[in-house]
Amino acid sequence: MSNSSPTPYEDVNAILAELMTAVTPILGSQFTGLYLTGSLALGDFNPNRSDIDFIVATTDVLTDATVTTLATMHDHLRASGRNWAAKVEGDYIPLAALRRHDPANCIYPHLGDDGHFSREPHGSDMIIQFHTLREKGVTLAGPPPHTLIDSVPPEALKQAVRDTLQSWWQPMLTNHYRLPEDEYQVYAVLTMCRMLYTLRFGDVVSKPAGVKWALGAADGPFDMRPPVAAQGRRFTSLIQQANAWQNGMPFDKLDETIEFIRYTLEMNAA
Repeated sequence: MSNSSPTPYEDVNAILAELMTAVTPILGSQFTGLYLTGSLALGDFNPNRSDIDFIVATTDVLTDATVTTLATMHDHLRASGRNWAAKVEGDYIPLAALRRHDPANCIYPHLGDDGHFSREPHGSDMIIQFHTLREKGVTLAGPPPHTLIDSVPPEALKQAVRDTLQSWWQPMLTNHYRLPEDEYQVYAVLTMCRMLYTLRFGDVVSKPAGVKWALGAADGPFDMRPPVAAQGRRFTSLIQQANAWQNGMPFDKLDETIEFIRYTLEMNAA
């Protein structure tokens, strides 16, 4: 697929073209490349619930003035009302930080799903993001991502999942954060399936692939360790409903979702 049509979705391609047109003059010589990661890279993009995840590689750390200009640009794009303008999120990462995740060098500009843009610290989940970008990322402009990012060993991916479970998902057992939202419950359920897959195989797959493995594969997570196999199978209906969910549909499975997160944490600790 050419850079002019990086995805099968015409309206997604239109907002990406606008992003490229806006970013490149702001960054000038700092611009190294623009890439798609997340669902568009993994092949599980769902127009009814997915975001557009991007990474911009920059030659060096951006100045405060440049970050402010980028923030204004993203505010204008989000306020434009164009299709997908409010579903774009991503990071501006210097080449030195992109090479491999370093907890001592992990603060860079981030556009959140709420539209907020600022320098933010990034956790171990970026190891998974970097792996996805390196192995499956979509290049809109710039050198191939595998030339910018070191290979991520399977054990590093497993450890990134362990760290993310402990730092992000464990606290949600008591402080539910966004879990009362139907969409976030769905996101949590599908994410647990993918995390269980990575914990087993040390690789990253799409959400549909993670769900298919969780529900149907002979060596799925519910057969990983016999003592918890019976517990795991009670989540079959929850996973099926999350996988079938579309934006605007009710879900309202907070208690079951919390229990599935708890189960995944227990599997991680086992």
